[in-house]
Amino acid sequence: MSERVASSAKRQIIHVDMDAFFAAIEEQRHPEYKGKPLIIGGSGDPSKRGVVSTASYAARKYGIKSGMPLRTAYKRCPQAVFLPVDFKKYCEVSAQFMIILRDFTSLIESWGLDEAFLDITAASRKAVKIAWDLKQRIRAEMGLTASVGVGPNKLLAKIASDLNKPNGLMVIEETEVEKVLAPLPVSKLLWVGKKTTARLREMGINTIGDLLKVPLDTLKARFGKAYGQMLYSFARGMDESPVVTYHEPKSFGRETTFQVDTCDLNLVKRVLSGFVKYLVKELREGGYRGKTVTVKIRYSNFSTHTRAHSLPESTDSPQIIYDEVLALLPKFDLTRKIRLVGLRVSGLEKKAR
Repeated sequence: MSERVASSAKRQIIHVDMDAFFAAIEEQRHPEYKGKPLIIGGSGDPSKRGVVSTASYAARKYGIKSGMPLRTAYKRCPQAVFLPVDFKKYCEVSAQFMIILRDFTSLIESWGLDEAFLDITAASRKAVKIAWDLKQRIRAEMGLTASVGVGPNKLLAKIASDLNKPNGLMVIEETEVEKVLAPLPVSKLLWVGKKTTARLREMGINTIGDLLKVPLDTLKARFGKAYGQMLYSFARGMDESPVVTYHEPKSFGRETTFQVDTCDLNLVKRVLSGFVKYLVKELREGGYRGKTVTVKIRYSNFSTHTRAHSLPESTDSPQIIYDEVLALLPKFDLTRKIRLVGLRVSGLEKKAR
């Protein structure tokens, strides 16, 4: 077997990705928007601060992507329909999506509201048949479409679903790995973001095929032992990571961007106080206590700073956490205008039962 072929021959993984999930739900609620450029984000007002959560495929033709400022999206497509995020509704529809997935297997790793990996290795039916039935169920019961990828591991299953959007179904067989992957940009690989893509480009590496030619020692020297090994393996379609049915959270956090940059310290304190209440609720509902409190501030020039302190013992006390927040604030330059403020509680420990 070639080194460039994934080694996990017996595994069968499906990746399901709902198509333009938030926008599709809104089109279902508002048929008059069907086929129009539709952008979901923030308060739905492009004159105010906020980012794009989802854009319909009609809007994506204008180069509009998730994470883009709403104002930028408006400049690119002023005729688009802008709607606010209705997170409660999207969670309700996502719950229906997960119920359907659980009818096929209990081995499900959820990646947010609209996508998931399924390990169907133990199934008696062929993976492509299961994938097709899954798509049909989603269409019949939810009235929505999903793109589905099938492969011998999570990496290839996700690439497969990404390559045939929307409403697609694609299988990547082990014998096709190099042929399919080589022409693709390196950004198609899991965990390869903008910064890594830029660093690879500096090395003359633009495609996965280019990455295949780079020796392992070179990648480790440039990116570190673990990440360099990952890049080397992923370029060859190799991914042994399991489908994890539950992830323990590492932290709980909250942040907000002010509509107008502010120097109002009382406003900043009120926002952080509200975050403390919200995060304590999350901690207690999950049965956790936290040990490290981190405050984040982004100034009007977009420079971002964090200050953190670890407590001697973990806690879920709102008073103790807020006292830490008040102790951390003077470590920032509070004379400058603030654009964003955030709070995170980490170092989580489960409460003794």
